Amino acid sequence: MAKAPAHAFASTLKTFKTASGKSGKYWSLKELAKQYPSVERLPVSIRIVLESVLRNCDGQKVSAKHVEELAHWAPNAERTDEIPFVVTRVVLQDFTGVPLLADLAAMRSVAGKLGKSPKTIEPLVPVDLVVDHSVMVDYYGTPKALDLNMKLEFQRNNERYQFMKWGMQAFDTFGVVPPGFGIVHQVNLEYFARGVYKSPADKSDKPVYYPDSLVGTDSHTTMINGIGVVGWGVGGIEAEAAMLGQPVYMLTPDVVGFELTGKLREGVTATDLVLYVTSILRAEKVVGKFVEFFGPGAASIAVPDRATIGNMAPEYGATMGFFPVDEMTVAYFEGTGRTKEEVERFEAYYKAQGLFGMPNPGDIDYTKVVKLDLGTVSPSLAGPKRPQDRINLGDLSTKFAELYSKPNDANGFNQPADKLKLRYALPRNGQDGDTDVAPPPPGSPRPVIEMVANRPTKEAAHVAGKPLSAAESEVTIGNGDVLIAAITSCTNTSNPSVMLAAGLLAKKAVEAGLKVKPHVKTSLAPGSRIVTEYLEKAGLLPYLEKLGFYLAGYGCTTCIGNAGDLTPEINEAITKNDLIGAAVLSGNRNFEARIHPNLKANFLASPPLVVAFAIAGNVLTDLMTQPVGKGKGGKDVYLGDIWPTPKEIDQNLRFAMNAKSFRANYDKVKTDPGKFWSSIKGTTGQVYDWPKSTYIAEPPFFEGFQMTPHASDAGIKGARIMALFGDSITTDHISPAGSIKESSPAGIWLKAHGVAKADFNSYGSRRGNHDVMVRGTFANVRIKNLMIPPDANGTQEEGGVTLFQPGGEKMFIYDAAMKYMAQDVPTIVFGGEEYGTGSSRDWAAKGTQLLGIKAVVARSFERIHRANLVGMGVLPLQFRGADSWQTLGLTGQEQIDVVIGGELKPQMDVKLVVHRPDGSHQEVTVRLRIDTPIEVDYYKHGGILPFVLRQLLAA
Repeated sequence: MAKAPAHAFASTLKTFKTASGKSGKYWSLKELAKQYPSVERLPVSIRIVLESVLRNCDGQKVSAKHVEELAHWAPNAERTDEIPFVVTRVVLQDFTGVPLLADLAAMRSVAGKLGKSPKTIEPLVPVDLVVDHSVMVDYYGTPKALDLNMKLEFQRNNERYQFMKWGMQAFDTFGVVPPGFGIVHQVNLEYFARGVYKSPADKSDKPVYYPDSLVGTDSHTTMINGIGVVGWGVGGIEAEAAMLGQPVYMLTPDVVGFELTGKLREGVTATDLVLYVTSILRAEKVVGKFVEFFGPGAASIAVPDRATIGNMAPEYGATMGFFPVDEMTVAYFEGTGRTKEEVERFEAYYKAQGLFGMPNPGDIDYTKVVKLDLGTVSPSLAGPKRPQDRINLGDLSTKFAELYSKPNDANGFNQPADKLKLRYALPRNGQDGDTDVAPPPPGSPRPVIEMVANRPTKEAAHVAGKPLSAAESEVTIGNGDVLIAAITSCTNTSNPSVMLAAGLLAKKAVEAGLKVKPHVKTSLAPGSRIVTEYLEKAGLLPYLEKLGFYLAGYGCTTCIGNAGDLTPEINEAITKNDLIGAAVLSGNRNFEARIHPNLKANFLASPPLVVAFAIAGNVLTDLMTQPVGKGKGGKDVYLGDIWPTPKEIDQNLRFAMNAKSFRANYDKVKTDPGKFWSSIKGTTGQVYDWPKSTYIAEPPFFEGFQMTPHASDAGIKGARIMALFGDSITTDHISPAGSIKESSPAGIWLKAHGVAKADFNSYGSRRGNHDVMVRGTFANVRIKNLMIPPDANGTQEEGGVTLFQPGGEKMFIYDAAMKYMAQDVPTIVFGGEEYGTGSSRDWAAKGTQLLGIKAVVARSFERIHRANLVGMGVLPLQFRGADSWQTLGLTGQEQIDVVIGGELKPQMDVKLVVHRPDGSHQEVTVRLRIDTPIEVDYYKHGGILPFVLRQLLAA
C-alpha cells in the first residue's frame, strides 16, 4: 500500500496543555510565522482560515502553494488567489434543509441506478438541521397560541417531517433539532458550537484539535461570528458540496477593520447599534469582504450584542462580521452550559495559537479601517423597505409622511399627500379592545374586529362628506397604522438585554394603564426556550402577555414571512382604500412583501420599541415628543416614562445566564423531543421511495445523468429577454417565499392536485417540490418588471408578469418560460445594482435555471446569489463602468447573443450583442462573474451538484 506523502509543514504540528494539565496537538500558526513572518499581523479571521488550509494540506485538494499564498495575504493586493477552505461542520434550517436533503436522496437514487452503493452519498462532516422556519402566527393574543400554532404546523408539515426522519436514519452524520426548541442561529450559539473540535476518527492520547468553522444554509449563519467562529451563509447548493467533502472555494477576501470606541449612551440598545453598523458598512460597499471588529469598544460589548452585529452581516453585505475570541467569549461558553473540560480546551487552544484577546488599533494590517464612537449611536429604526435605511426614532413620523407621496423610484409609495391622514372605520361587535379572545378554528386568522363598512371617519369628513357616529368610528384604520408588531427573529430574540428591556417596558406600560391598539397583531417568538425561562424568572412575561405579546412559537415566524394573515376585514380595508399599513418587528429583513403581502411599510426595531409602537398604534406618532398613549385617568404617558434604565436591565440579566438551564433544555433534544415530533413516522431504508406528495418530489436536476458531462457551448444565441429589473432585486423577489396566491401559477397547480386553499401552506414549506417552486419563481407580488410600461400616473405594475416576444402578449413569467422552452428559445434576465440581495435562498437560482434562463446580466451581484447561479449552471454577467440595460435602451423586444471568445476563464470579458427589431445591432463588453477556476468546472459540469456526484461515484 502506498505511503501517504509527508505533510509539507509537518514541523508546525505542536502540543498545547489545558489548565488542568490535559494535552492536545494543534497546527501552530506561531510556528508557521517563523517561515512567513507576516502571519503575525494577519487579521484574526484570516488566520483561522489559514489554520484550516495548513491542517488540510494534503498535496491534492489543498497544496503547499495554497498555504503560502494565504500566509502572504496582503491588505490591498489584487484578489486572484483561490483558497480551499475545509469547514468543520454544516448547519441547516428546514426551508433550505429539506430541498438539500431531497438532492442528497436524489443522488442516492442515481447511485442505485448506476449500480453503486447508496452509502457512497454520505455527509463527511457533522450536519445539524433545526426546524425553525415552519411555524406560523395563525393564533396570537391567547395563552393557547403556542400549542395551537404547533398543532397546525405539524398538520401542515407532516410529509416534510416524515422525510426528515427518513434522513436521520439514512445518513450517519445528519441530526435534527425538532420544532419548538428555537431558531437555528440561537441554537447554534447556545448548543452546537463547541469552540474547538477533533476528528471522530482520531483516537490517540493527544488528538489534533482545531477551531470551529462552518457554513450554513441561512445567510444569518454569521451570527456565530460573535463568538469568534469563522462561518457564513451559503446556498444549499454550496452546502451540499461542503457536506460531501468539497472545500468551500473562495477568493482571498479584503478584510475591513471596524474600530469601535467609547460606550453606548443610556437608552440606546444593541439593535440601535447594529442598525448604525449596517448603514455605515452598506455605504462602505463591503460585499464579499470580511469585516473584523476590534478596539476597546469591541472589547466592552457583551457577547450577545456581538452576535447581534454578526447576525446582520448579510444586511451590510459582508461575508462575515467577526469578533475575535476573548475573556467575554469564554464567560459566555461557561454561562451557556458547556462543560468545564470544553471551556478549558477552548481557552488553552486559542491562547496557544496567539488568537486570544481583542486586537488593539495598530496590531493588525487591515484593507481599510472604519471607525465608530459608540457614544454617537441614537435610538433608531430601519425601513420601510430595506434594512440599511436607518432612521432616527425622532425622524420616523416625518420620514413616513415624506415617503407616502414620493415616487416609487425614490423608495416612496406614490400616494396623494391629501390622503395621508384619512382613516376608515372598522366597527366592532361588542369587543372591548382586550386582545385575549377565543381562537378561531384551524387555518383562519383570529378576528379582533368585524368591519361593517369602509368609510372615512370624522377626522376626514370634510373630504368624504359624511361624518360617522361615535359608535361607528370606535375602531379605525389608516395609513401608517401598525398592523403587525412582532418580537421575532434570531437577531434580537437571542439577546437578553433587549428582550428584558421589552419585558420591563411592558411592565411599566401596564402599570401606567396603557393598552395595545385593537388593530395590532402582536406576537412573541423567542430564539429559544431559554428566553421564556428567564422572562418568567424575572416576572416579566405576564406583562408582555397583558399587552397581547403571548408566546406564538419558537421560530423565525414574522421575520421569515410567517406572520400569518391579518383579519379579512383589515385586508379588505387595505386593498379597497390603497392604505399603506406598517409592521414593526425586531427582525433583520423587511424587503417588499416579505412580512405580509398587504403591508408596504415594514420597520426593523428593538424589542422594546416593538412594544412601544404596538401601544402607539401608528408610525406617524413621534415617540420622542408625543405620548405613547393615554394611561390611567386619561393621563398622557411618554416613552421616557416607561423606558427601562440600564440598572433595571442589569439587575435582571442574572436570570439569563444559567448553565444548568441551558444543559437541561438542550438535553431534551434527544430525551424529550416533544409529543408532536415523537408521533411522526418516517420511512426507513438507504434510498428514499418518493411517495406521491405535493411537498416532497424527486428533483429534476439529475435527469439524464451520465458520468461524462455533456459538452456544451458556453455562449448563448438568440435569447429573449424575460425581465428588465431595477436595483436591489432581492432573493425575496426572485425566490418563492411567503403565502401562495390562489390565482398564481403555483396556486393553480396546487388546486389542480386536490389541495384546498386553506391547506396551501407557504412556499417555504413546499421547497421540497420543484413543481410548486418553479411556478413561484419571480412571482413576488411586489416585483416590478420594467418591460411593462407604467400607467398614466407613472405607477409601475407589480407582480411576476412579462411580455412574451414577439408580439408582446402579457402573461405570468412561468407561463412565458414554458412557451419559450417549448420553442427551444433561451432567455436572459437583466438587473441593476445589488442583484440577489437577501436570504441565501438556493431556489432563487434553482428556479431561475428551471425556467430556462441561461444568464443574468446586472450592474452588481450579492455574493451568495452569484455563486448559486454558477452552481446551477446559469451565467452571471456584470456590466462594466456606467453601462446598464438602460444605457443600452433595452425595451424587452430585442434578442441577445452572449459571445465567449476562446476557452472559459474566470472573470473574462465577453461580448453582449443586442439585436433590435429594426435589424440594427449593438455590442457591449461585460464581465463574466464566474470568479474562480473551480467555478469554471462547476459550470462545465452543468452545476455543482452533477460535478460533486461524478466525483463521489468515480471514487
